[in-house]
Amino acid sequence: MVQGDYEEFKKAIFSLAKVNLSAYKEKQMRRRIDSLIEKRGCNNYPDYAKMLKSDKEAFNEFINFITINVSEFYRNPEEWNNLDKTYYPELIKKFGEKLKIWSAACSTGDEPYSLVMSLSKHVPLSKISIYATDFDTTVMEKAKVGLYNAKSVAGVPKEMKDKYFETVGPSFKISDEIKRHVTFTKHDLMKDTYQTNCDMIVCRNVLIYFTEEAKDEVFRKFAKSLKKGGLLFIGSTEQIMNYKDMGYARRSSFFYERVE
Repeated sequence: MVQGDYEEFKKAIFSLAKVNLSAYKEKQMRRRIDSLIEKRGCNNYPDYAKMLKSDKEAFNEFINFITINVSEFYRNPEEWNNLDKTYYPELIKKFGEKLKIWSAACSTGDEPYSLVMSLSKHVPLSKISIYATDFDTTVMEKAKVGLYNAKSVAGVPKEMKDKYFETVGPSFKISDEIKRHVTFTKHDLMKDTYQTNCDMIVCRNVLIYFTEEAKDEVFRKFAKSLKKGGLLFIGSTEQIMNYKDMGYARRSSFFYERVE
């Protein structure tokens, strides 16, 4: 095992890169970092921390090692534009500025953080609160850190990237100003109780991995979770064949409105 005080190492990393390693499960993260340290020929955390301060290549390797690269911000930009131009104004008119939005199966946080940024064009940040859930606690730990690679943030509008991200080596870290408006909670779509009285539910490119029976069950539960007039925002890989039977009206390929 690599020698040295891991707590001091975490402080050094936060000072150097503003990355909070405490957001990760310690046993898993230490094992991964230890392998990286040994690869670099170091014997302890203090020496490795010094290397990261002076060696740009080693620093970038470390950041890439813990950078999230599973999902993407503003995936299908044209649909986020529709949300911005059409659906947000409708929802705010119906339900007011403090919308209840659930980002289901949120993965590494790209989606709920995109929701905060996009909604901030319409209402003050102080009125935004996104409830984000996923079955995988590991990806949510990464989401709480908020560190992403260039591919993940490629779709973020320039004004949002300039305002809410800072560069950390080759990667991008989302600001606490955005992160504080998302609450992450573990949730199993097949077993756990669903949210109620939602104004919008966002669940994208996840149900393709479910059986047809399971998809049907989830979409029906989403319908019950939405207020009448609320919206379900799904992904490009999904469609709801029997949406009318579930109480939806199809607004477009990606958006379904609860009508019953």
